[in-house]
Amino acid sequence: MALIPGTKLGPYEIVSPLGAGGMGEVYRAKDTRLDRTVAIKVLPSHLSSDLELKQRMEREARAISALQHTNICTLHDIGAQDGTDFLVMEYLEGQTLADRLTKGALPLDQVLKIGTEIGLALDKAHQQGIVHRDLKPANIMLTKGGAKLMDFGLAKPEITVAPTAIGPSTPSMPTMTIAALTSATSPLTQKGSIVGTFQYIAPEVLQGAEADARSDIFSFGCVLYEMVTGRRAFDGSSRAGVIDISQPAGRAIDPGHRAPACRDAAPALALRALRRYRRAPGRA
Repeated sequence: MALIPGTKLGPYEIVSPLGAGGMGEVYRAKDTRLDRTVAIKVLPSHLSSDLELKQRMEREARAISALQHTNICTLHDIGAQDGTDFLVMEYLEGQTLADRLTKGALPLDQVLKIGTEIGLALDKAHQQGIVHRDLKPANIMLTKGGAKLMDFGLAKPEITVAPTAIGPSTPSMPTMTIAALTSATSPLTQKGSIVGTFQYIAPEVLQGAEADARSDIFSFGCVLYEMVTGRRAFDGSSRAGVIDISQPAGRAIDPGHRAPACRDAAPALALRALRRYRRAPGRA
């Protein structure tokens, strides 16, 4: 059951809903102790008995709490009341990069500014041994204070694997993220499936390899590419299609050809990230 305005979870008073989906709800709320606005992510009561879902929420809390950075959404608190489990997060005002991209490509100065801020946030996560695993425009909030990387529900400590280890299919763990709850174009995953939005996922991960820092860099390249051109780097309508066009023979078109006015550092960085040199995991 959705929470109504005025409902209290400890010191937090629900103000209004921000988004909802089959696996959770996000609300705007007031912290009555500190008199500030926060965002609360709630695991619905009918799913609160699901140990796996609770573990996902706890994993997100641990991931975010380890990351203190100006370009990463801050986790304030985690709690439970009367069977309701919830996260209390920084309330961000602005628009997602995905919303901004509906208007087309960004000016080069904005591409460089946003790209630098998200790159610094990603580097911080990788230095802490955390892989985001779902980097995409919908998980980047553009605020007056700069870009903020959100939704670490997919994140988990990195497990080092051999650079050539593609091997048999090893599906990543399912998750719950704010983006999945609030965006109709961000489908929730099922048990045993690969998580994330497949147009931004590295091809080897789609083929079953474990995500690492390099796959985050690939996703970052997709985001940079889209900011420069206004189009996705890979427009496949299925996972198989993205895997096919992600191979060297079908690599993304040079963004300089799609955006001739942007023949500068950003297109080169986008392509470099998409091609990803095989460096040691954990280095962005």
